[in-house]
Amino acid sequence: MISPIRWQGDRLLLLDQTLLPAQEVERPYTTWHDVAEAIRTLVVRGAPAIGVTAAFGVALAARASAARDADGLMAELEEAIKGLGATRPTAVNLFWALERMRRVALAHRHLPVAALGQRLLAEAQAMLDEDVAANRALGAHGATLVPERARILTHCNAAALATAGYGTAGGVIRAAHERGRLSLVWVDETRPVMQGSRLTAWEMVKEGIPHRLISDVAAAFVMKRGEVDLVVTGADRIAANGDTANKIGTYGLAVLARHHGIPFYIAAPVSTIDPSIPTGASIVIEERDPAEVRGVAGRQTAPAESPVFNPAFDVTPADLITVIITERGLYRPPYHFT
Repeated sequence: MISPIRWQGDRLLLLDQTLLPAQEVERPYTTWHDVAEAIRTLVVRGAPAIGVTAAFGVALAARASAARDADGLMAELEEAIKGLGATRPTAVNLFWALERMRRVALAHRHLPVAALGQRLLAEAQAMLDEDVAANRALGAHGATLVPERARILTHCNAAALATAGYGTAGGVIRAAHERGRLSLVWVDETRPVMQGSRLTAWEMVKEGIPHRLISDVAAAFVMKRGEVDLVVTGADRIAANGDTANKIGTYGLAVLARHHGIPFYIAAPVSTIDPSIPTGASIVIEERDPAEVRGVAGRQTAPAESPVFNPAFDVTPADLITVIITERGLYRPPYHFT
């Protein structure tokens, strides 16, 4: 199984996703500041993966602390939690993981500083293990929705690289493949950062899963030709009513799927559900560097003077989502997450 995040000795190792598929490089991290930069620059990306990585960032902050007492350590941890939380605003898993680490630190603040650091490291590792287990359970639930000889269209990368391993939407695809139910995966390239062509296609090759890469603008055409049986994507935040934020372009696919009578599924762990917000209107949408749109792979393809609007995510209304797949089972509309 592809493992984009792992702890080794005294450091966190991240598979640098900005270099894929050309190079497979693991980078070591020993400070929370560097972990925050890795999240910000997409060395690691995907909502579950960001959450787990941030948890290890908090553990690194504790291990590097020179504090002599619990109050001093807690002050340093709060600084790290604030800094890590400022990296990506849309994915709720980031804030869920940081809050979990805060609660553990507060519950064990009576421990010596070194012991508390070990406890936080153990919690981060537990979160990694739980994520892999949740993805496998989610994949098994999702596979029950996949017909024989299915042709699945997916968007962005919600596979092993976007998680601690196995994947969410990618987990459904893997589980269907393992059960012999999969004929083909249509992989959207996913402009502007190409997570589909760079990452999902790379994973399909690694796992020996039959697939074809298409440009984003070809999705409607393959649907019209009757060559898509279902669409499944991941999620970065799900509101209480089921409105779902995911990589830009997801909303358009949901509209196309509805028009062509194709089931549209969201696959995500329950940590992605944010019952504190009633609808998707409350989800903060991250806007990224205009250079991502003005060029491809570092090569400029548009005038430098051209203004750019570069939202990283969009929100798919709940009424376009056929089922939300989680590790706890399948949720159908109307959605009421509390």
